[in-house]
Amino acid sequence: MGDKGLQFSPKQLRVLTWWHDPRREAIICDGAVRSGKTFAMGLSFFLWAQAGFDGRQFGICGKTIASVRRNLLAELAPCLRRLGMEVRERRGENLLAVRFRGHENRFLLFGGRDESSAALIQGTTLAGVLLDEAALMPRSFVEQAVARCSVAGSRLWFNCNPEGPRHWFYQEWILKAEEHRALRLHFTMEDNPALTERIRERYRRNYSGTFYRRFVLGEWTAAEGRVYDFFDPDRDAVKTPEGGFSAWRISVDYGTVNPASFGLWGLREGTWYRVREFYYDSRKAGRQRTDAEYAEDLARLAGDRDIQRVIVDPSAASFLEVLRRRGFLAVKADNGVADGIRVTADLLREGRIVICRDCPDCLREMAQYCWEQRGERDTPRKKDDHAMDDLRYFAMDLAADRGEDGFLALAVEREDVF
Repeated sequence: MGDKGLQFSPKQLRVLTWWHDPRREAIICDGAVRSGKTFAMGLSFFLWAQAGFDGRQFGICGKTIASVRRNLLAELAPCLRRLGMEVRERRGENLLAVRFRGHENRFLLFGGRDESSAALIQGTTLAGVLLDEAALMPRSFVEQAVARCSVAGSRLWFNCNPEGPRHWFYQEWILKAEEHRALRLHFTMEDNPALTERIRERYRRNYSGTFYRRFVLGEWTAAEGRVYDFFDPDRDAVKTPEGGFSAWRISVDYGTVNPASFGLWGLREGTWYRVREFYYDSRKAGRQRTDAEYAEDLARLAGDRDIQRVIVDPSAASFLEVLRRRGFLAVKADNGVADGIRVTADLLREGRIVICRDCPDCLREMAQYCWEQRGERDTPRKKDDHAMDDLRYFAMDLAADRGEDGFLALAVEREDVF
């Protein structure tokens, strides 16, 4: 390959060479996290495109453009350069121009975050498309991306971690791989030679239940039982640390008929602690509270602390405005449920967010928060989930701070050479 630092497993080598088989029009790589499928597929995609095409456009799709850059290009682009490719990114246009052995092609970056995203790729003509984490994208976006590949010799590249067995991508592409003339390769962590056994064991230890079966075993399995089944409130809740905190935030799930839940979060030595909370159930109290009353409740929860920002249920437009008028920096939360649960679970496991014992309603809901099956998507039961929602809002906001969420990061337009 010309790069002595690269080592590949037999399954990764198959990804690198599958496109030499004229019988195949697509490849699907699914399975465990950290199994080496993303890098091998990205490298193969660029080698295939540069070997067989000149002056063509290709698509690279992720949940967002930021996630494409982070999950795929950050590691892949330097490798392509070491192999002799000239890779130039024009961020303002969301594209890469790649030149190799006399061939130059354009690679357009797309984000498939929601149903409206299909319009972004509509009308584009592509010679091939790579969809990273295809199971997290709306079906309309994936189908639109596939339909754009009308150039002779075009091929389709999919990779993803498993979801539930009724997920549309599992039903329509994985179970029907042969009908689509697709090669389906199922990956485990053993297929990634870069992982040591110690790291593999850490992943096995950190996941349980549905998350273990999907992310470690790579199974398309139904979600069942408690959502955060690894968290034991009696064991894992802590006493509020003594001493000061370096930053404060508040997360809000707003409710009038349904309960309202506010969480006060303090940062200490890299860990965010939920130190206090406010929880109001209008049905039990016998009266609903107004926006102004809730703003007073939030102000009392904040006390004399300097609150960086308040992360608020995005449906609570009037309450957001009341908070802003009172001088709080109030921002809309990301309400992606599936992504939010994944991010929350990871942050809890890693100890980057911690629940204190002075938050009984959050701890009570964590013990009761369960999956239920509705349609093709995993859905947590809509009962006793109000503190769980504000917890999820906070986790997604924190992940956005660290660049781990998949949000689109706005950048100054420039041209970079990797």
